[in-house]
This record gives sequence, structure tokens and C-alpha cells, in this order.
Amino acid sequence: MFGCKCFYWNEVNNMSPTEPGTFSLPAPLPTWPQGQGFASGRINLGEIEVCRISRFNFIWSCNLLQSKKKSATFYEPAGIPDGFYSLGHYCQFDSRPLRGFVLVARDLASSEAEAAHTSNLFKSPALQKPLDYTLVWCSDEGGQGNYEGCGFFWLPQPPDGYKSMGFLVTKTPNKPELDEVRCVRDDLTDKCEVHHLIFDAISKFSSSPFSVWSTRPCNRGMVGRGVSVGTFFCSSNWISGQELNIACLKNLDPKLHAMPNCDQIHALIRNYGPTVFFHPDEVYLPSSVSWFFTNGALLYKAGDLVGEAIDPSGSNLPSGGRNDGEFWIDLPSDGGRQIVKHGNMESAKLYVHVKPAVGGTFTDIVMWVFCPFNGPGTLKVGIMNVAFSKIGQHVGDWEHFTLRICNFTGELWSIYFSQHSGGKWVAGYDLEYIEGNKAIVYSSKNGHASFPHPGTYLQGSEILGIGVRNDAARSNLYVDSSIQYELVAAEYLGEGVVAEPSWLQFMRKWGPTIVYDSKTELDKIIKLLPLMIRYSVENAVSKLPLELYGEEGPTGPKEKNNWVGDERG
Repeated sequence: MFGCKCFYWNEVNNMSPTEPGTFSLPAPLPTWPQGQGFASGRINLGEIEVCRISRFNFIWSCNLLQSKKKSATFYEPAGIPDGFYSLGHYCQFDSRPLRGFVLVARDLASSEAEAAHTSNLFKSPALQKPLDYTLVWCSDEGGQGNYEGCGFFWLPQPPDGYKSMGFLVTKTPNKPELDEVRCVRDDLTDKCEVHHLIFDAISKFSSSPFSVWSTRPCNRGMVGRGVSVGTFFCSSNWISGQELNIACLKNLDPKLHAMPNCDQIHALIRNYGPTVFFHPDEVYLPSSVSWFFTNGALLYKAGDLVGEAIDPSGSNLPSGGRNDGEFWIDLPSDGGRQIVKHGNMESAKLYVHVKPAVGGTFTDIVMWVFCPFNGPGTLKVGIMNVAFSKIGQHVGDWEHFTLRICNFTGELWSIYFSQHSGGKWVAGYDLEYIEGNKAIVYSSKNGHASFPHPGTYLQGSEILGIGVRNDAARSNLYVDSSIQYELVAAEYLGEGVVAEPSWLQFMRKWGPTIVYDSKTELDKIIKLLPLMIRYSVENAVSKLPLELYGEEGPTGPKEKNNWVGDERG
């Protein structure tokens, strides 16, 4: 059936192969303050209740060319509570600690007195058994009838009006029992999409391609209600852009009871707030917003040559609207300009926005840091380093990182490190910790991008060794966000629960727009390089972000896409 000779399929006896190690945070979780359903182990999604299963039984493993980096293992959830049902199986890379999860679900209407309520009389059950299974793929080499070490992938066939949530894997050609999994009523589901490629069996030797991906909800961010089930998607013929034949869940609880209350938010920050280290040679340091205003920052209006002093709270800044270019903020015009440029560590703090993620099954704690000035960049060409005089600099710099918290347990799951126009999520097991469960965030020299580890990161071509340097290192310059923070927004708690500062409503730019001939500066640098590498440098430089070619202040946190939307990556 699958005549591929370039794969090694782990033979499966009664013993599983060596499984990935598990991961736990460095310190035990505290007892969180009481309130609603946060960290209760179960989450009510409306008509169904779900709980997270992170214990698994091994089913099958596939190893590409006997390389652990290319191998993946498939598991079934273990220890499912009474009344709950599996929605599909789990898969992950063998090179990572076993820290994933799948959700299992129960139908609240069939287990509670509300089933007799008239509003439920004409509704179909939330969960139903599949009608049958379709074999999607099998690793049997040639169909000789010897199934030892083979894996079989099955898609549940849902009844009309229901959706499958995931696939099942077996080690024999016999179909799974119908009672092994449940399908979910269509109106309780949402669309999902492929995310990371886990396993790809495409090669010049294969007679049938086969790929496995992790999935995530299509509708994400603060208002997205899609809930990730933790299952995988697999196919032999899926084309990018096609709708998947599985779905994710949808949270129909309007109050999002699993989200943390104010006391729990502060407890989470005290327990997980990272220490932000600035480079030892950093001269453009952070400050509080009020320090920036008090020390002479000015509000300018288009057509006016003289700026207006800004109240320490920002109460005289125009609020709302959009970034229309009518107003902007600039440094002081007098001798205080250079002083303000370099920030003030004593006043520096993190500004915290808390919002629902993944349909309210996770909490995103977004931590914003403000620096009055973003310094110029440094171009790296192989072993050469050329400091720019202007390129990359601008007044005002808003950067952030995001803690993602699991609402089933209150556990830190991952951190998003924002890096200029992009960024990446880093799982808890790949973080560097400084004390207990508090991670380290490294802020790059001059540009203040966030990184999980010290080092030099190139914004350009890592392969060619050409790009703008982002240098990150530990120093005595740091801000402890578990102490030095201010909660500025948590909309889901209700209006007025968290008082948003006036400056947060300023939707224009926190620095002026200055256009200069950066091409001349770059041309001078490139002409000094050996001929053999000039073309490569020109090509790499042409792909750098446009923000490097002029001074343009950033908009504030509320104007960023991730304020309402999900993080990139």
C-alpha cells in the first residue's frame, strides 16, 4: 500500500520505544486566589464541558531515516474522567519533551438537570458517535499482510450536522470501535487550520505522499472563540487553502468563566513576570510614560511649529480616532532632549494588557515596554561590523512580549518574543529561568527586540551572515516585571474594572516622521566592501524592513494588530 523504502517504521511490540522526557516548570504552581473557573481543571464552553488530558498511551512511531529530529509519535489520551469522551489522538515531534495535551468533552445537557428544560427539547445531543471510519493512510510496505510496526490513520465519519475533531491511529488494519471517539454538533464547532508541519512522508521514493500537521483555530485573538482540541490533521492529498475535514471547538460561554479575575491576574504576574535584561552597552534605556511626559516630551499638531507640553497622565493628548498624521509626540526641543533620549531605569515599568486567547482556554498577559528612543542599527557582513549613523533610529519605541497561560491549570505555557516586524513563540521548556517560574527576556541593543537567550541575532540572511545585528546579553541593567508593572487594560473583566490611562487612548505616532537619504549611507558602506560580496550585501539589504530607511515614530499599543488580534507566528 505504501511502497516507500526511505523510512524506518519503529517496530511495535508490547513495549513502546523510548518516549520523550516530560517537562515541568522549575517550581511547583502556587495556590491561586479563588474566583470563577480559572485553574479549576475544567472549562464550560456552553453546552459541553472540556478538560485537558496530558497523560498518554503510546500507539505508533514513525522515524524518518532513523533521525530523532525527523521522527514523530502518536498517542491516545489516558485517564479520561467518567462521562468524558475522546475527540481524537495526539501527535508530536520526538525531539521535544512530552508536554502536549488533547481536550476530552462531555455533554452537559445529558448529565445535568437542564436536559429537561424546554430550550433543550428540540436540540440534538452535543456529542455523537461516528457512523464509521475512513482509512486515510497506512504505512504498510507493499500490502504483504505483515502489519508488525505499521500505523493506520482513520477519519471518523460524523452523522449529519456533526463534525469530526481529529483522527485516530491504530497499529492493526481493524477499524477503531465506534465508542472510542465522539463527533461534535456543528454549531458548537469552529473552523481550524494547519499550523506546524510535524511529519512529511513525501520523498522521491514514496508511492503515496502523507503529511501531518498540528492545528489551530482560524478565529483567534481577543474576540476569537475557536478552541484548540490539541489533535492533528493528516492527509495524502490536501492542498494549501482547502478547508480541513476536521474542526475545532467553539466557546459559547459569553462570560468566559475560565478567565482570571483581578486578584488572579496579579498573582500570575507575581509568579511568572520575567526579568527583562538590557544589553550592557545599551544607552537608549526604558522609562515610564509619565517620566517621559514630565521631562519635556511635546505634542505637535500638523501645521504648528511649537509643541505643547504633555500632562504627566497624558490627559491633554487627543484620544480615539485613528492615526491620521494630524498629531505626534516628539522629544523636548531644548537641552533636555539628550537626557530624555537615554531613558530612566528607575521609573521604568512594564504596561500590562490581559486578554482571552484560544477561545478563553488560555490567557495572554501582554507586557509592553516603552523606550523614549530607538538607536541606530549595526550592519554585519561576515566578520565585519559597520555601525550606521542614522539608519534604524527613531523617537519613541514600544516593544512587547506575551505570556500565554493555560486556564485549566494556571500554568505558564509559552512566551511570545516580539522582534521588530515579527516574532516567535517559545515553549516553556525552551525558556531560560532566573528565579522559580520567572523567565528571562533579553532586550537587544538599541532596537529593544525581545529574545529568549543571549547572543547575536541577524535581521537579514543568517546563511550569508549578512544583516542588521540584534545583540542580546545579560547585564546590571534590568527591569523585574513581576514587581515593576502597571495593569492598564483587561477588557473582558467589564467596563471600568481596570482604569485605562489617558495616554493609552492616543492613536497617533509617538515620534515624528523624518525622511532622509539612507541609500547614500548604505552605498558608501557597500563600496568599501570587497567586490566578491557586494552583490550579496546589496541583495540582503534590499530585503530589510522599510522602517530602517527613515525615522518614523511608532503608534501606541492599542494601534498594534496584536492588541485585538493574535500574535504573529
